Amino acid sequence: MAFISYMIYLTANNVSLESFGKLAEQDSMLGLYGTGQNTVLGMQVLDTGVFSGIILGFIVGYIFNKTSNKTFKKTWLQMWSGTRWSMVWMAFVSIAVGFITVLVWPPIQNVIESLTSVISDTGNFGLFLYGFSERILIPTGLHHLIYTPFQFSALGGSIQMGGETISGAYPIFMAEMSNPAITEFSDTIRWMQIAFTKTFGYIGIAAAFIKTAKPENKNKIKGMLIPLVITSFLVSITEPIDFLFVFAAPVLFLVHAVIAGSFMVILNIFNIRAATNGLSSIILNIALGPEMTKWPLLIALGIAQIIIYYFLFTFLIKKFNFKTPGREDKKVSNEEKNNEVDSDFNMRAPSEDTNILAVIEGLGGKENINSVDNCFTRLRVNIKDVDKVDKDKINEVENSGIVVKDKDIQIILGLSVGEVTEKVKNALN
Repeated sequence: MAFISYMIYLTANNVSLESFGKLAEQDSMLGLYGTGQNTVLGMQVLDTGVFSGIILGFIVGYIFNKTSNKTFKKTWLQMWSGTRWSMVWMAFVSIAVGFITVLVWPPIQNVIESLTSVISDTGNFGLFLYGFSERILIPTGLHHLIYTPFQFSALGGSIQMGGETISGAYPIFMAEMSNPAITEFSDTIRWMQIAFTKTFGYIGIAAAFIKTAKPENKNKIKGMLIPLVITSFLVSITEPIDFLFVFAAPVLFLVHAVIAGSFMVILNIFNIRAATNGLSSIILNIALGPEMTKWPLLIALGIAQIIIYYFLFTFLIKKFNFKTPGREDKKVSNEEKNNEVDSDFNMRAPSEDTNILAVIEGLGGKENINSVDNCFTRLRVNIKDVDKVDKDKINEVENSGIVVKDKDIQIILGLSVGEVTEKVKNALN
């Protein structure tokens, strides 16, 4: 249901953009970068990052919880009972959200993009804001609205080389790197140094998570985090680690963004004009020499950042008992859950649940059931031993027939089958 709702949302968003004449044209080099739009599952829509998925996910969960138990007594309405009723609601809600997004999201994008003017005009404070915003927007997927204008447009600077004007921090960096006459990178490279924290800082973050993990979880956390840190160090991909703590400890993520922005300023104060995008950049800096890249100072600052992250995160995690990886509360075991379910059923008055239990007992009990599903009118169950099937017990629930085909049992229940299926699954779980 969530996927179908998302597809309806995307379609509504695309159709609304087209109806209002707001579909952006792709640039030959940048595609849809900088237009506020993107292509998702083959449809051009407003670029909301993961934000729309998060919002729609909350809506799906809420509507499902409110509507999935709905039943209709009239025969012609029974086919819309249960989860089908939830899907009817989500179809209309998804269309509405897709349309409303076209109206409300562009102003939000404009606010985010307006930060670029502040960043560009306020020196080191702007540089801090640049690094801070790039990290803090990671959970929404909108961080590219911050760095793209600086890396690929004149906001990131312009130079003259070979008789032509080159604009944007990334094209300038690539042009200067391929020019043997260049002895020092332009200061525009500072807009490329958001990867500094990705390369170094996450080592300290992971070390703090391992240090503060519960003793019984340390080995598991090491096995999970070490490959992610290696990925971050090699190619500056950090999202797998970011999403391990951004929702569990948002205050910690805020501190993380502050540190990242601060080190952007520190690199600029020390006039470090070097690449910072992972191990390959470190090797490049060494090859170009310390006079051009100041790579020894760069690595020293990287080590300092690792130490700051490690001690500060360790202190904050312990101080405020943040539920970072390895510190989660103990989950209730399946056995305990089953005991709770059994107790819950015993406390209820005989009613529909008793009939559902009769179906399960008639099928040979929970241990005899492999899978439960349904078609439009039939409950379909695959069992282990057909000799354990008790049709008389099943017939305690009103039905129009029982069909046995080898180990596949079909109970004809009519249009209310969806509701019964959900109750059987819940009882089994």
